[in-house]
Amino acid sequence: MIRRPVAFVVAVVLLAEAFGVAILNWIMGTLVGAQNMSLAGLDPHAMSVSSKIGGIVFGLYFALCALVALLVAVRDRQPAGLGRVLLISAAVVHGLLGAAAWALIGTPQFLFMIVMLGLIVLVLVTYDGRRKPVAAEPHDTRGPGGPEGPERPRGTDGSPLTPPPAPTVP
Repeated sequence: MIRRPVAFVVAVVLLAEAFGVAILNWIMGTLVGAQNMSLAGLDPHAMSVSSKIGGIVFGLYFALCALVALLVAVRDRQPAGLGRVLLISAAVVHGLLGAAAWALIGTPQFLFMIVMLGLIVLVLVTYDGRRKPVAAEPHDTRGPGGPEGPERPRGTDGSPLTPPPAPTVP
């Protein structure tokens, strides 16, 4: 019941983050290229291009995670397979970025990252029980003589109930 709205919020915010990260890295790459800045003797052109490529890749990653969250919201089912791995990795990334934000940027950015971490984890762990549970494995009915047929009813002492013998016609 809570997973759908949370998944919609996560999808919207992850999509906004995708655009924000891509634009921020593109602007930083453009500034490095325009100012002809160098860091420890690295080529400014290489730094500019790598910043732009990194922004595009990271933006596409967040956009893909937003798509997975949107599919969770629309289908109202837990993510499975690659989608689950993407959301788990997005949660880890937000945790790491939160730690870096706490150390380098400030408390509001840290709180944003931790709230996003919590929302992504909430999408991953909430289950409202609408889906049918998976059927249990059949009981092992092998006895000393090998596998038996379907399980037969048992009496109060545990012995198998057998039907009474058929009457004999003289």
